[in-house]
Amino acid sequence: MQALELLTTRSSMPRLIEPGPSDAQFQLMLQAAARAPDHMALMPYHFIVFKDEQRQQLGEIFQRAAAAQGQAEAQCVQASQLPLRAPMLIAVAMKYQAHEKVPRDEQFASAACATLLLQQAAFAQGLGAIWRTGWLAESGFVKAELGLREEDAIVGFLYVGTPAVPTPIKPNKELADKVQYWG
Repeated sequence: MQALELLTTRSSMPRLIEPGPSDAQFQLMLQAAARAPDHMALMPYHFIVFKDEQRQQLGEIFQRAAAAQGQAEAQCVQASQLPLRAPMLIAVAMKYQAHEKVPRDEQFASAACATLLLQQAAFAQGLGAIWRTGWLAESGFVKAELGLREEDAIVGFLYVGTPAVPTPIKPNKELADKVQYWG
């Protein structure tokens, strides 16, 4: 896939099946993620990988988080099934490091860029991926269960696998009202 095609046709793929990325494909994804903008080379991103039965363990964490929020039993069961929607799930975290030149927001942006690069590298290799956030990414319970500190953040959950159907390419967005030329 050509770089400009990759960048201009990026779309999420919500329907993912086996196989997930091979070890070689995953290593290329990580190489791409390591190219994220990273002021002072802090590498504030951290990748927690779930595949095979580990996805069920994450599902149990999601289920307990839902129960802790007082969600109904049906929602708790649904939460437990979320990690099973793809062969591999990568929880991307920003591990904050106090630094006089690199504020927290900049470190979060670096981890977000690393997430996008993981996703783009998956697409470039013929895989599909979708980056999900929502209440689970904001959950202090989930964060603690994943071994993250209060000052850290879950940037999102990247689901990766083989597209079940051709990836739907969304139409281009009109950006004219989003661009301003100064002067």
